[in-house]
Amino acid sequence: MRRLQIASVALALGACTQRPPADPRVEQFAQLPNWNGVWVADGLEPGIDGFSTARPPRFMFMADDIPWNEESQAKLQAAIAANPEGQVAPAAGWGYPLMMDGPPPLQFVLTPEETLIFNTYRDLRHVYTDGRPHPPEQDRWPTTWGDSIGHWEDDTLVIDTVSVREPDKYFGIMAPLSDQAHYTERLRLVSPDRIEGEMTIEDPVTLARPWVVKLTYKRAEGFDRLIHDSFFNDRTGFDGDFYTIKPSVGPPIVQ
Repeated sequence: MRRLQIASVALALGACTQRPPADPRVEQFAQLPNWNGVWVADGLEPGIDGFSTARPPRFMFMADDIPWNEESQAKLQAAIAANPEGQVAPAAGWGYPLMMDGPPPLQFVLTPEETLIFNTYRDLRHVYTDGRPHPPEQDRWPTTWGDSIGHWEDDTLVIDTVSVREPDKYFGIMAPLSDQAHYTERLRLVSPDRIEGEMTIEDPVTLARPWVVKLTYKRAEGFDRLIHDSFFNDRTGFDGDFYTIKPSVGPPIVQ
């Protein structure tokens, strides 16, 4: 009887020390890189007007490395002639792809099923990494940020984006790509404070060949959160050198 009691106690102790079954989702989280924190496009730290004086965003229409086809070049020259001062219309954000190389700071939220990318203007991208394809073309809902699916190749996030609605009109200074543009991004954490990658844009309507844009982000210093709020100033004026801040007139511009 005593031996039976000892054996029962040993079995009970053994059961207490057994590890619970591993949660596959926890293991997937552990394999993801750490992109926590706030990030800014390298060289685009914003000034008081929200724009950078170090360099223009690479997706702006005046970028000199864009491989426009002949028809696009003619349209662009006509647009510049009609708006030599570079006036832009008020907008509620930056839109895609401009948000990926703009002064507004970014945050990345990584989960096994989805990566969220958003900025201080509330531009928000859902990048689904759960293996789903893009919806059939007839079922897509084009938006300012498009439909994005992705997957991980080791520590590199590969993003495929289509159905970006009017990418040339959202902020007014965006390179005039068409709704048929197809975007492929590759992003990788190369050091604790630096993410590097590139975006390849294919557009049969406006480009003569694929346009490859280098992307680099560095961890922003002095940030512990992003605050989303509204302001009441029009910052779309241009004095020839800088964008200006005008006094508030009429309803607020929600940012």
